[in-house]
Amino acid sequence: MSKVWATRVHLHQTEPSRLTGLLSLDDVDHLLTETAIRTPSVRLARDGSVLPESRYTRRGASLAGAPLTGLVDARRLLAEVDDGATAVLQGLHRSWPPLRDLVAQLELDLGHPCQANAYLTPPGSQGFAVHSDTHDVFVFQTHGQKRWEIHTEGRVDDVLLEPGLSMYLPTGTPHAARAEESASLHVTIGINQVTWRRVLERTLLDVVAAVPDDHLPAGYLDHPERLVAGLRERLDEVAEAVRRLDAAEVVDQRVERFLSSRGTRLPGGLRDLLAVSDLDDDTVLRRRAGHPCVLVDTDSGLRVLLGDRTLDVPARLRPALELVRERETLAPADLADHLDPESRLVLCRRLVREGLLTVVTG
Repeated sequence: MSKVWATRVHLHQTEPSRLTGLLSLDDVDHLLTETAIRTPSVRLARDGSVLPESRYTRRGASLAGAPLTGLVDARRLLAEVDDGATAVLQGLHRSWPPLRDLVAQLELDLGHPCQANAYLTPPGSQGFAVHSDTHDVFVFQTHGQKRWEIHTEGRVDDVLLEPGLSMYLPTGTPHAARAEESASLHVTIGINQVTWRRVLERTLLDVVAAVPDDHLPAGYLDHPERLVAGLRERLDEVAEAVRRLDAAEVVDQRVERFLSSRGTRLPGGLRDLLAVSDLDDDTVLRRRAGHPCVLVDTDSGLRVLLGDRTLDVPARLRPALELVRERETLAPADLADHLDPESRLVLCRRLVREGLLTVVTG
């Protein structure tokens, strides 16, 4: 079930377990009390104000004799939560596997950088006053209930979020939320949109960077007309350079930049590293979820975009790599139509080391 308001706020109802399994109250308990979490991965807010870190971090903490700053004191943090503070877990797309995988796939689907935060609010409390975000937000509840007030077009709408109900808030939508009679845990997925302006700015910066960085002539403040001819000449040169730009080439550069600058995610990478030397023709391999495998022809061969890096290989490997792209799991022997035994083992070992494939054990 979905509901769309005229303001483009969108509500969607789904099976609760599809969302609650991404981050439970027990998961947050573990992160806050057992993992030596540090700021800024967590912060506290109460009634519209962010609390000083000194209220819930340890003093004088060290590791191997070196100062360890921002280490959360679980007892002090829990006391603040008990007193009505909301605990905000920031950047969970970097540290919590279910949300990390969800965000990685979203980035590939949307083409925009994404992030994940979570908010634990004690009963009847409110962390932040009415505010708006500079990015689109998807919100879903994983524990308890939270009542949201959404300010749009001169009116205030009331939404009660509970597990299974998710909400989309467009950029700039004013909102605030308060927990009901039980503790509330919700997750926000922020979409940091790549805009046309940003693409144009990046493109034009590259053009302007080619303009010689000569000094302006002395005395131009008294005789500004001395700048006119020089500026007109440079503007004409920039305009001509813009006209020569190949839009398709600019887009290809944008795609390659995005698909080679995502965060590194290598769950099981140590086991893969230790197992790769024993890889044989029958070893089962799996594509890592959320990792792209985009093939780009180059003058010297083939470039593979892997998310956090690129890999340059001979063009003759394209048929084998296209099969790797299509299959969720495969063994080196599946590439027999394209590569000889030694070549396919070399390729698969390389793709394991690069993080695209992982070795299936058991």
